[in-house]
Amino acid sequence: MSVAAPVPAPPPLPGVGPAQPGDEWDPLVAARTAFFTRAGAPASQRSGADPAPGLPGALTCLLDAEYGPLPRLLPPGSSGPPAREDAAVASLRRACRLDVPLTPDALLAHGEGGPFLAAVLTETWPATVRRHGPAWAEEALRDRLLDGGAGAERTELLLDLAEAAGLRPLGAAEAADIAARSGRTARHALWRYLHGLPEGPAHLPPASEARDVHERLLLAPLPPAAATGWPDDGLVVAQTMLLGQLDRPGEGASGGLSVLLGGLGDALTGTEEVGVVVTVVLAGRDDLDRDRRLLVRRRGGHWLLRLPVDAPAAPSQHAMPAHRASLAWWATRLLGSLPRACDVVHVRYADDGSLALAESAARLGARLVFTATPDPHRRLAETHAETGADDSGGTEALRADLHRIFLADRLVERADTVIGIPDGSGTGQLLRHFPALTHRYGPEGPPAPPEGIAPYEPAKDEQDRRHALLESLFAGGDRPDALDPADRDLPLLLCVGRLHPVKQQELLLRTWLTADLWRRATLVMVGGATRHPTPDEHRVRAVLAALVTGRTQAARRLALLPALPNDRVRRLERALADPGHGVRAWYVCPSAKEEFGIAVLEAMEAGLPAAGPQRGGVSHYLRDGVNGVLLDTGSASGLSRGLHRLLSLPESRRGQLARAGQETVAARYSVAPMAQALAGVYRDAGRT
Repeated sequence: MSVAAPVPAPPPLPGVGPAQPGDEWDPLVAARTAFFTRAGAPASQRSGADPAPGLPGALTCLLDAEYGPLPRLLPPGSSGPPAREDAAVASLRRACRLDVPLTPDALLAHGEGGPFLAAVLTETWPATVRRHGPAWAEEALRDRLLDGGAGAERTELLLDLAEAAGLRPLGAAEAADIAARSGRTARHALWRYLHGLPEGPAHLPPASEARDVHERLLLAPLPPAAATGWPDDGLVVAQTMLLGQLDRPGEGASGGLSVLLGGLGDALTGTEEVGVVVTVVLAGRDDLDRDRRLLVRRRGGHWLLRLPVDAPAAPSQHAMPAHRASLAWWATRLLGSLPRACDVVHVRYADDGSLALAESAARLGARLVFTATPDPHRRLAETHAETGADDSGGTEALRADLHRIFLADRLVERADTVIGIPDGSGTGQLLRHFPALTHRYGPEGPPAPPEGIAPYEPAKDEQDRRHALLESLFAGGDRPDALDPADRDLPLLLCVGRLHPVKQQELLLRTWLTADLWRRATLVMVGGATRHPTPDEHRVRAVLAALVTGRTQAARRLALLPALPNDRVRRLERALADPGHGVRAWYVCPSAKEEFGIAVLEAMEAGLPAAGPQRGGVSHYLRDGVNGVLLDTGSASGLSRGLHRLLSLPESRRGQLARAGQETVAARYSVAPMAQALAGVYRDAGRT
C-alpha cells in the first residue's frame, strides 16, 4: 500500500478563539489549533515550563502524523515514525480537511486497509471526482471491480463510492454475474447497486431465494409508505437515534437520548414550523423477524423509521463502520419513499452511522443539522496519558478516538447548521476543540438550544401503581432486585442508567461498600437488558455481582433492577419523593461525565434531590448546594466524600434542595421551549 504524498499546511484561519480561563494545556487542542491557524497554540496554552511533560510515544506519534507538519508543540524526540497505515490515514485526513484531492487512481491505491482508512477514502472521494472528472473516476472504479482480487469489504467500498458520486462502473448483467459468485457482503452491495440502474431490478434474484428477512427486504420492491396522517404543510424532519432503541431506555446503548428524542419528536409536531418528525432507528434481523414494518406511527405526526441492518441486532458504535454503506443506501431509499420529501436530517454522535445519514441527506437534497460535542476530544489526553507505543490495545483505542474526531470534523464540514449542547461555559469548550466553528459562528459559537424533558403523564390509577412499585421494591432483602422492609427508614440512593463503563455503576457500588456507606443507606440501581444483553452489560453485571459476593448484610441493602420503561422510572421517582411514603431518597448519577443528563433532570422534576458529576453538562443546571449536589466522580475517594456529605445533610436541607431542583426544571427545562427553539433552527436550515 502506497502512502499519500505529504499535504501542505493549511492557510491561516482567522477568528480562532483563545483557550478559556483555567483550561490546562492540551496536546490535542494545541495540535488542532496549530493546524487550523499555522500560528501554533494560543499563548495561554504555551505558558509554563515544559508544555507536554511525559507525553507517551503513541499519543505524540499519532498527533504529529495527523496534524503535521506543525510547529514543534511536543518534546523533541518524543514522536517516533507512525506505522504504515497510520501514516496513510493521517496524510489522507490532512488532504480531506484541506480539500486537496488525489487522483482517482492514487486514492484507490489505498483501498486495502481497515475501517479508519475506508472512512477517509469515502470522505475524500467526492472532491476527487469533482477535481478530476467522473469519467476518470468511473474507469478507476471499474478496473478495480473487475480485477478479480477485490474482497467483499473492498467491493462494498467501491460500489459505495460509485453511489455517492452517481457513477455506474458496471452494467447490470456484469453486476448480477459478480453477485452470483460473491459472498454475502459483496452480494448485498451488488444488489443495492442494481436497484439504482434502470434495468437493474430485472437482474435481481426473486425474493423467494432470499436466505433471511434482511435479504427478503433487500430484494423485494419497496412498498408505498403510509400516507395517512401526513399534513400538506410544515417541515418533514428526520432525527436520528442509531444507538439503542427509542422506547427501551436503559437497555444496551439506549439511554437519555432515547427518552429525549421520544418526547422531542412528539413536541416538535406541535409547533407551527414542523409537520412530521421521523425518528430513524436501526433494526437487526432478529428485530425484523419479530416485526417487519419499516415505518411505524408512534404518536400523531411522529413516526419511527427502521433501517434494516445485516446483523442479529442493531450494531454498537464500534461496529458501525461495517454498516456505513448499507445504512446510507437504506436511509436514502426509505426517506426518499416517504409521502413528502424530507427537508431536514438532524444527526447526533460523531460516528460512522451519522456520516451515513449525512451522506443520505446529501443524496436526497435535505439540509443537515449536526449536534456537535467535544467528545472524545476533551478526554483524549487524559484517557491515553499512559498509552505507550508498544501498547497495542491502548494504541488501537487511541486510533478509534482520533477516527471519531475526524468524523466530527467531517460532520461539521457537511452540516448546513451546527448546534451545541449548553454547558457551564456556553459553547466555550466546543469552540476550543473545534477551531473552525469560531471562524464560522464567531466568538459566541453556534446556537445551543435549551434541552428539556417531556411532561410526566400520570395514569388513572397513579397512586395504586406507586404503592405497588414501592411494595415490590421493599419485598425482601433476600431478593437481588428488592430491599429488606426493615430498612425502609434508611436513606435510599437511586441510580438509573444503561450499564456501561462510562456510567460508573461499579465505582458507585464499590464506594458504597468500601466506605461503609451500606451501613447508612440502601442502594438501588436500575438498568440493563434482561434479553440479549450486550457485552458491556455482561461485564458490568459480572463486576457488580462479584463486588457483593460474600457480603450478605450489604447485599440485603442493594437492589439491582433491570431497565424499566421511562414512565415506570418516573413513577418510581415520584413514589420515592412523596413524603407520605416515608422514604428519604436521593438520586445519584456517578457517571464520569454526562453531556446533559436527562435522567438527572427527570429525577429533579419528580422531587428527588439530585447529585451528579462535576464534569460535563450537569453542572450547567445543577448548582452545588443550591438545587443539588455536585460530585467528584473522578475517583473513589472523591465520590466517597460527596456521598458522605449528602447523607450527612439534615432532612430539612434535603427537602430544600429537592424543591429548588423542581423549580429549576419547571422554569427552564421543559421540552416545549426546546422543540420551539429547534423548530426555528430547522426552519432556517430547511428548504423554502
